Amino acid sequence: MDLHLPTQGLESYKSASQRARISSESWASRELYCPRCTANRLDQLPGNTPVIDFRCPHCESGYQLKSGASAFHSRLTDGAYAQMHAAILHGRTPNLFLLHYQLNPLTVSSLTFIPDFAFTLSALERRKPLAATARRAGWIGCNILLNRIPTDARILLVKDSCPVPAVEARRAFRKLKPLASLKAEKRGWTLDVLNAVRSLNKREFSLAEIYSLDSSLARLHPRNSHIRPKIRQQLQVLRDLGLLIFLGDGSYLIT
Repeated sequence: MDLHLPTQGLESYKSASQRARISSESWASRELYCPRCTANRLDQLPGNTPVIDFRCPHCESGYQLKSGASAFHSRLTDGAYAQMHAAILHGRTPNLFLLHYQLNPLTVSSLTFIPDFAFTLSALERRKPLAATARRAGWIGCNILLNRIPTDARILLVKDSCPVPAVEARRAFRKLKPLASLKAEKRGWTLDVLNAVRSLNKREFSLAEIYSLDSSLARLHPRNSHIRPKIRQQLQVLRDLGLLIFLGDGSYLIT
């Protein structure tokens, strides 16, 4: 994978952001592969195609590309809240590429792949409506809270300006893929508990340790008054999916 973004033909664009957008899209059409299957290229779609920018010619997975000169941290600005809310519930979210580039020289610094099924309602933040004086007065946008997506589902394709072997990225996706079989509401709980487990920053953990995070999970799911039984249930789901191993005596191991 060549991490240098193309610069040919950018002279005609005055805006630095426009030049970067054109360059990153051109790079993506040349270098991106499908992490969900064995396809080593993606087809770039026409500019007016809603939601997705690329499609895999083999498995037909759709991808959206977001790029920027600043690193992606906890929040990602997205589109209309109502549309994203419905997309999550009905399984219509696209797979996402987050491309962070350096301006001098114009190169890829990191590239993250987030599978479509990793987006949950708890990771969706409703923004304030636009002011009455705005051109789209009352419009409500949203943010994607990246820190509520488990690190397992933020799969690196480029890390610290070095490509990650495609075989490793695809292996990481295959490990997570069983989550796609769960319905949206149940999957949201499963991913939230997995994220809580990951926040412990240890491979082996106890039930008591994950119970200590029950208040944060209660804030994400305020309608559920049985948080600890739900935590136990989701630990069993994660075990059945092969993401955890139950060691006995209330201890678990992340695979």
